[in-house]
Amino acid sequence: MNSNYFAHETAVIDNHCEIGEGSKIWHFSHIMSNCTIGKKCNIGQNVVVSPQVILGNNVKVQNNVSIYTGVICEDDVFLGPSMVFTNVINPRSAVIRKDEYKQTMVKKGASIGANATIICGNDIGKFALIGAGSVVTKTVKPYALVVGNPSKQIGWVSEFGHRLHFDKNGFATCPESNEKYQLKNNLVNKIN
Repeated sequence: MNSNYFAHETAVIDNHCEIGEGSKIWHFSHIMSNCTIGKKCNIGQNVVVSPQVILGNNVKVQNNVSIYTGVICEDDVFLGPSMVFTNVINPRSAVIRKDEYKQTMVKKGASIGANATIICGNDIGKFALIGAGSVVTKTVKPYALVVGNPSKQIGWVSEFGHRLHFDKNGFATCPESNEKYQLKNNLVNKIN
């Protein structure tokens, strides 16, 4: 075991996992074989990280989260309590579909709220915010704010997670950071 990270005595860490310096793995969590967990990650209680999952640096995984094979989370992603990913579109107990796992990419800085479900194959754009309880059934744009079942985009957010209000010229300022954003062709870009 690597002494550069913390694992609670009840955590199970299978062979061939890479776990970055400063990461913490809490009570009753299971890190399955061939996972990559970056630096300074926090894996909460009762979390399952399936084989070959990749988590970037500073990923926060709250309690009771299931991260299945095919999921890649970039740096600074937040996964809220009891949210879940899927990896097969049409699961059946009696049909083995391991060769049909779909990849889901969660881009840098995205946040997924408590009890949300991400249907596999639908990427989450950078700094997007998925509301609690949402069921994501399609790809989410960068900086998008989505809620509901099935989820629908209701606005845009800054990198700080604040709602952006665009003027008639397509510009908005984050109230906390004063960062400026531009909305053009239904896509948001940070401009400073």
